Amino acid sequence: MNQENLSRINSYLSFKLGEEEFAAHVGKVLNILEMTKITEVPKAPEYMKGVINLRGTVLPVIDTRIKFGMAPTVYTTNTCIIVLDIEMDGESIHVGALVDSVQAVLELDENTLLPAPSIGSKYKSEFIEGVANIDDRFIMILNMDSVFSSDELSSMKDKAVETEKTSEIEEIG
Repeated sequence: MNQENLSRINSYLSFKLGEEEFAAHVGKVLNILEMTKITEVPKAPEYMKGVINLRGTVLPVIDTRIKFGMAPTVYTTNTCIIVLDIEMDGESIHVGALVDSVQAVLELDENTLLPAPSIGSKYKSEFIEGVANIDDRFIMILNMDSVFSSDELSSMKDKAVETEKTSEIEEIG
């Protein structure tokens, strides 16, 4: 399916970080994994938890809560890793994002999306494409490509490759 058709789909995967609910376009979500052992990466940024081996490729995993300025993830039976396809400089990069729990797949009409809050939001508004109001719950719709800057992604990719070369990572998938 090409990118144009994908962007016409109005399905979003919603997930929780603390008490807040967020959603990412399903076109960005490749997989949802149960929590697994994450191999730490020396000298990685604080939000980068480490890497996992996903079917023979090294996948950098970030703590989404730290990335958004929240307290680090507390692991529960619901904690999982959402595998995302991030677009960077025309290149596709896969990243695992730790979330507290996956909620649902939502069908959101563009007309139901409210603009991102311009002030007072504790999350960087450039990450937020809009807000959906569903059953009196506000769900922040994230622009997953802008959550990661290209510098961060290339740094995470480099750290992941370094780790791959220096250690054996348990394979999953």
